[in-house]
Amino acid sequence: MYLGARLSGFGGQGVISAGVLLAYAGMIDNKNVSFFPAYGAEMRGGTANCSVVISDDEVASPVVTAPDVAVVFNEPSFEKFEPMVKKGGILIINSSLVNSKSKRTDIKIIEIPLNQIADKIGNSKVINMIALGALSKATGAVSKKSLTEALPKVYKKLKPELINLNVKAVEEGYNSVN
Repeated sequence: MYLGARLSGFGGQGVISAGVLLAYAGMIDNKNVSFFPAYGAEMRGGTANCSVVISDDEVASPVVTAPDVAVVFNEPSFEKFEPMVKKGGILIINSSLVNSKSKRTDIKIIEIPLNQIADKIGNSKVINMIALGALSKATGAVSKKSLTEALPKVYKKLKPELINLNVKAVEEGYNSVN
């Protein structure tokens, strides 16, 4: 098993922390992982993306140039990463903020209204966890269980009620994929 993922959005959408959590979940699932962040010049509000590799074998490079799966949280990320997804890959789109429609027929498109789901849950900051739940279901690269087990390890300072909220967000994302 090998999965190269790219997560991308505005700074402040939790893209980098989602990448850390995804990599940690991969470790819990006894996979080899790498995490490679990239930030825009502005940081919060600028662009942020990261590469995460999850593999049964050793990871040769932490940079994912042709992702098996891309998760795009906003329109600029869609424009940049949609063309890069490997043929046969998966594109997970935050349909709350991305109005463009992919014209590609060689990849699986999953549109999820991350912001609306987060608002329904009661916290707009959990869009990244919803996206990770969807990625788990769509790819099987990490288990939903490992994502939820990783939460208190990665976010050590979060209060139990916020951990529970994030667990609920992962569940919502997982259940939003057919």
